[in-house]
Amino acid sequence: MKLMKVTSPERVIEIIIEQFSPLEAVEVELMEAGGKCLAEDIYSPEDLPGFNRSTVDGYAVSAQETFGASESIPALLECSGEIPMGQAAPSLDPGYCYQVHTGGMLPAGSDAVVMIEDTDITGDTVQIYRQVAPGQNVIHQGEDMAKGQLALSRGQTLRSPELGLLASMGVSHIKAYRQPVIGILSSGDELAPYHTSELEAGKVRDSNAPALTFMGQQYGAKAIYGGILPDTYEEFQNESQKMLDKVDFMVLSGGSSVGTRDFTSRTLQELGEPGLLVEGISIQPGKPTLLANCGGKPVMGLPGHPVSALNIFFIFGKAILQVLSGLEVNREVATIKAELNRNVPSKPGRTDYVRVKLDKDEEGITVAAPVFGRSGMLRTLAEADGFTVIPPEKEGLATGETIEVQLWD
Repeated sequence: MKLMKVTSPERVIEIIIEQFSPLEAVEVELMEAGGKCLAEDIYSPEDLPGFNRSTVDGYAVSAQETFGASESIPALLECSGEIPMGQAAPSLDPGYCYQVHTGGMLPAGSDAVVMIEDTDITGDTVQIYRQVAPGQNVIHQGEDMAKGQLALSRGQTLRSPELGLLASMGVSHIKAYRQPVIGILSSGDELAPYHTSELEAGKVRDSNAPALTFMGQQYGAKAIYGGILPDTYEEFQNESQKMLDKVDFMVLSGGSSVGTRDFTSRTLQELGEPGLLVEGISIQPGKPTLLANCGGKPVMGLPGHPVSALNIFFIFGKAILQVLSGLEVNREVATIKAELNRNVPSKPGRTDYVRVKLDKDEEGITVAAPVFGRSGMLRTLAEADGFTVIPPEKEGLATGETIEVQLWD
């Protein structure tokens, strides 16, 4: 029997970064750009804001005319009127002020705004009870973003704040890396379609299909599910080739039989150069994972057991989609510290991902309970809130140890 030559998880990530590149850049309308990755640097085409604006409701003044103002000796200025929102402001004459609103344009000749709470008005005379300094309660032209300044860098993900910034600069179209398309195929003689109502003896439903499809969508891909592959090698290879031609990243969710694994290994080697890159990862669960570069496209052969398949995709499938999307590979996920409530054994030399369920004890301390079970037991995954990682140099975890729990996305 051929022994599996495993690769460390860290090296697999390095291989992914070395072997694959971002997809081509496409032009995207701003309203459709959320979640995409910028493929270009964007410089501000104008000053933001384009004029001096008030940050409060009050009176635009020349600050020096308020110096020394107090409740006992207020400064007195004549009000020239109100500057309506969205309209250009006239110039300010000495001894006068203008009423302005939050976000409104300041008149030339003013350099500060007195808050309305610090004033009284009698007729056209405004009594100012507190002095202001030049620039107080004002956001100056170009203070947020100067014309020509780098606003956003290539590789940034466009979230709500970035979309708002682009809109404020008048940028309506951007270049972003194209959304990856992931193709998912299942294999295994024991599989029946996930929507099967009455199972034949010896069959199990294809639970990986909807789970992997959703995970691909979570990480920014458009997912295509191609069904269950036939159990002859020629058809297996032909159907895989058809799917690979339509997608940017293909996942073969393998069966549990040795024959099916051989089909996957041969197919990955024959679909395109350079072929197989990884034939096993020193990780638990998910050791019998395959990774290939088939003509520039990543292809993964996942173990058939659901826990193993989802664990591997969570770590490495996500990394592949990040590379294709133009993002830096980021293995960081939301974490929480917790106290382990029982011992967890581990074999030295491999990285163990242990599923845990979180709870609070009577003192309010977050406690992590390991969720044990074989890699074919989906219940253990549904019960878990996340997992903790035992590095290869460590021989397990001890009761009472403080651990870091990585939360499911």
